[in-house]
Amino acid sequence: MSVGHTHAHGHSHDHTHGMATRSLRLAFFLTIIILLAGLIGGILSHSLALLSDAGHTLTDIFALGLAWFAAGQAERPPNERKTYGYHRVGILVALLNAISLIVIAIVIGWEAIQRFQHPEPVQPLIMFGAAAIGIAINLYIGFGLSREGHNLNMRAAALHVFGDVGAAVAVIVAGLIILLTGWTFVDPLLSVGIALFIAYGAWGIVRETTDILLEAAPKDVPVKQLVADIQKVEGVNDVHDLHVWCITSGMLALSCHVSICNLQSEENARVLADIQTMLQRDYNITHATIQCECKDHVSSCCENESLYCQLGVNNVGASNCEHDHQAIDTTTTSSLP
Repeated sequence: MSVGHTHAHGHSHDHTHGMATRSLRLAFFLTIIILLAGLIGGILSHSLALLSDAGHTLTDIFALGLAWFAAGQAERPPNERKTYGYHRVGILVALLNAISLIVIAIVIGWEAIQRFQHPEPVQPLIMFGAAAIGIAINLYIGFGLSREGHNLNMRAAALHVFGDVGAAVAVIVAGLIILLTGWTFVDPLLSVGIALFIAYGAWGIVRETTDILLEAAPKDVPVKQLVADIQKVEGVNDVHDLHVWCITSGMLALSCHVSICNLQSEENARVLADIQTMLQRDYNITHATIQCECKDHVSSCCENESLYCQLGVNNVGASNCEHDHQAIDTTTTSSLP
């Protein structure tokens, strides 16, 4: 048996990371201005909503600093130990930022409960001024960060910022209601709403980052269809031991074993090229490692951890040649959960 091996790479991330670094650096320093405005306004007005917003802004500074650091790390080239580079630093930072947001939401909710039990007089006009400064600066920052929405690190940072926008809007609404009605309970009530909004967005990022760290198949890649499409390539007899995962946001990778009908060097190269073209065109998979095997090769992977066999897709699509592969047929014994 002879084996062909290929590894295709895409390297279009450097410019994106440079833009991300610049956006995060600007956001970091502008957010310090927002924090000062919120703290001064919250102390002078006795507004829990405004102080909650300032507390959230403090975590924003921490989060943006981490995201800035992660974006810089992502620009570092791979080395002999970090063969994929430092792209996962951004994923780890996004997870940390999302967890910190959930903690902040819990703290805001707890403080709101205390304010319900022990209400304090609020100065709404001061609330308006501090909140307006926060809204203007945060909208500018948020739209700048959201242009990199495919990047989980940037999304987590943008969520911090847009959480502040929502909080500042809630502060203004609370101030209007207090000014017109004198009902101070609206201040902690809106603080609870802010906390729920923050927690909801953060939980989505926690789920996505843990999926990447666990190397789960990306949600937008239908694995059974992917196997079928590989099998449709002329000359492919069988596909097994297939794994597809996400290195970082927007950077997909795949490895698999492909049994082909005629393992001659020219045929081998053509089949590999056709598979790579299909993967990049249809699935945006730019990092692919494909091992070719002759059709009579008995694959031991089917006896242990072949995702292809576990999915029970041994017969997905029509084979392009007579099928002599001896792998265990699991189509009647396993299925997708």
